[in-house]
Amino acid sequence: MSDLTDALLAKPTAPAVAGRKTDPEKDFTKQIEVSGDEAAVTVRGESFEDNETAATAVLQGQGLDPAEWTVTGLRSSEWTMANGSTGVSTRFTFVRRCASVTMLERPPLDELLAAIDTSAPDFNFDEEERAGDHTFIVSLGDMQFGKIDGDGVEGTLHRTIHCLNRAAKLLALYRLRFGIGHVHIAWLGDHTEGFVSQGGANTWRTQLTLNEQIRLTRRVMLHALLTFAPMVSRLTMAAVPGNHGEAVRISGKGVTRYDDSHDTESLIAVKDAADLNPERFGHVEFYVPDTDELTVVVECSGTVVAHAHGHQWRPGKHWEWWRGQAFNKASAMHQADVLLAGHLHHEHVDSDGPRTFIQPPAMESESTWWRHSKGTTGAPGLIVAVTKDGRVPVKEVVNQ
Repeated sequence: MSDLTDALLAKPTAPAVAGRKTDPEKDFTKQIEVSGDEAAVTVRGESFEDNETAATAVLQGQGLDPAEWTVTGLRSSEWTMANGSTGVSTRFTFVRRCASVTMLERPPLDELLAAIDTSAPDFNFDEEERAGDHTFIVSLGDMQFGKIDGDGVEGTLHRTIHCLNRAAKLLALYRLRFGIGHVHIAWLGDHTEGFVSQGGANTWRTQLTLNEQIRLTRRVMLHALLTFAPMVSRLTMAAVPGNHGEAVRISGKGVTRYDDSHDTESLIAVKDAADLNPERFGHVEFYVPDTDELTVVVECSGTVVAHAHGHQWRPGKHWEWWRGQAFNKASAMHQADVLLAGHLHHEHVDSDGPRTFIQPPAMESESTWWRHSKGTTGAPGLIVAVTKDGRVPVKEVVNQ
């Protein structure tokens, strides 16, 4: 992986522990470890060539076809045999050929992380400019980090950071027309590709591990926090669960609570980090759905903004779903003026009387399955809007 990828996916690890001294009289002469599409074989012999042949034999001995496996690395060392002569110990690592594309062709995330560190807009607003009676909304979702489709992980990550930075620049421009004291960032779900969709059928086409996908999501959210927090007197961030972000599915169905989601847990982790510095982030608020819920509402300058992923209704049926939710007077949707939703991957802005529906495009560039089925690719981006007292006079798509 590139340096940027390593930096973005960095995690705290323990220092290496020195290996124990081996006893040739007692220790093994061959060992195999198999985990999914990866295998490691350690053998001892009189020469490296002998070990290479022996490693292949060990694979065969476990019922594995050596033709289906590719050597991806090795580590060789000498040892003293019982008769005093020198032998060679070699550890071979293998990957199954059908998995070699995703295992070996890792996205250059290190370069992307460097871009995150250096590309954030730097605006200085005085206290009066940071106050105002309007809210600037930034709505985005459907990054599906980890997915191989389109321009892949690196393309989606670059685009997301670029669009967030452009949104910050647009805030400065819209302040020429509106007094904006509040920025609200809506994370609308499916930020990770995950491995639960289609019963796990997307696994081969997913380049990152689940933890790496979550780490990217968390650090993109952190970038948004660091970018917008200095620009306003109030910053709110809300996240809702998407179908790809579901934490657990068994037999294709979710088996835990509706709020059990990597999409929302990523924002909770960012909140935990912000709480460590109340002097810097005391004006920032974080919101996720209540226990066993899928929606969340936030008050934004007199406008009640509701959030949902969009997988709860059929395409084009958002008003019917909203009316059903609003019929329940105990539901927060009863009071909503604006509904923000993701899931369907294309821009859709609609209104019904005083209410407004906003669906931003996906941040990923395309669904290859959709392109094969329907012929169209994506038009990725996010949507910014300005609101006050239930009205949304400005809505703009931000793309790369």
